Amino acid sequence: MSVKAIAILGSTGSIGRQTLEIVRAHPDRLRVVALAAGRANPSLLAEQVREFRPELVAVPDDETARELTELIAGEPGALTIETGSEGLITAAAHTRAETVVTGVVGTLGLLPTAAAVRAGKTIALANKETLVAAGSAIMPMARRHGARIVPVDSEHSAIFQSLSGWESGDVRSIWLTGSGGPFRTWTREQMGRATIGDALKHPNWSMGPKITIDSATLMNKGLEVIEARWLFDIPPARIRVVIHPQSVLHSAVEFVDGSVVGQMGLPDMRLPIHFALFYPERVASEQVPPLDLVKLASLTFEEPDLERFPCLALARAAAADDGTVACVLNAANEVAVDAFLKGAIKFADIARYIEKVLERHVVVSKPSLEDILRADEWARATCLELMGALAHKPS
Repeated sequence: MSVKAIAILGSTGSIGRQTLEIVRAHPDRLRVVALAAGRANPSLLAEQVREFRPELVAVPDDETARELTELIAGEPGALTIETGSEGLITAAAHTRAETVVTGVVGTLGLLPTAAAVRAGKTIALANKETLVAAGSAIMPMARRHGARIVPVDSEHSAIFQSLSGWESGDVRSIWLTGSGGPFRTWTREQMGRATIGDALKHPNWSMGPKITIDSATLMNKGLEVIEARWLFDIPPARIRVVIHPQSVLHSAVEFVDGSVVGQMGLPDMRLPIHFALFYPERVASEQVPPLDLVKLASLTFEEPDLERFPCLALARAAAADDGTVACVLNAANEVAVDAFLKGAIKFADIARYIEKVLERHVVVSKPSLEDILRADEWARATCLELMGALAHKPS
């Protein structure tokens, strides 16, 4: 058995930490050659470096690099530390890495993912924003360079597995499931009073704060519709969002002959991560708890309420556009979610600001990566500008 070399972007985040749990459990099959992390937790990054001995580490700036160097002083072995966006790109395109796990959040993952694609890597894609913002550019690039994209989102992993051996023309529809988040049963009035703590109490999944808020607004499902459109070459009109509170059926595919094929498992992100790391093999795992159907009390399904969750409606509308609308939606959402997490705006304001940014946007059709990056920058600046203007507007 050969040892697969991997690079992990976002190693100190939720996806990165769970990826390293799997690496730790399979030292004879997986080896870390590159790590990349932000500035938030240098001590954890230092622990990861000491344990997994990567050849390359990428950090955001010189100050973080100096701090990391001090923390690992005296450790044996050669280590190269790169900084900035170029360091992230270098880690993604590391010569020895066969699989690149993209666990960074937001459009920060766009350029390094593109670098990994150009290098012909297998990309274990946890950064959905890459395909949301730039699916029209990334997917053709992957085909040109022979790169393979294996999704790490539990929903897209389920669709990927269910589609195995079939073409998009064989598909009648995709059923994209979601738990409904912490506010599934809340009224609009209750949601208007929701606190940051309320929104971060996801009923089933343990995730980072940004994606947890996206789950609370159901923007996460909307972004997944856009991602699925590009990843599986399926028109958005044939992608159906279904609320499934138990999070056991991770998603399903309805084929033209009436058959429905889905993937089930307990709500544990290590399952899709494990699948992506070893794909195309199926490797036994002690990390993922098994599903016992006999112990399931029930599985229920509901239609999403677009009036209570306007972010999903905005994203579904954006999914039909081939230009820069989805990029702008995603960027405005990132800014608005960050503002909510900082206590600067209310939960209900997230959708309101996204809609206002979209109203101002002039769409660029058939965008290049440069067009997408410009649209992303414009959307962020516009959202911040609107927040400043409305914050000072007399009531």
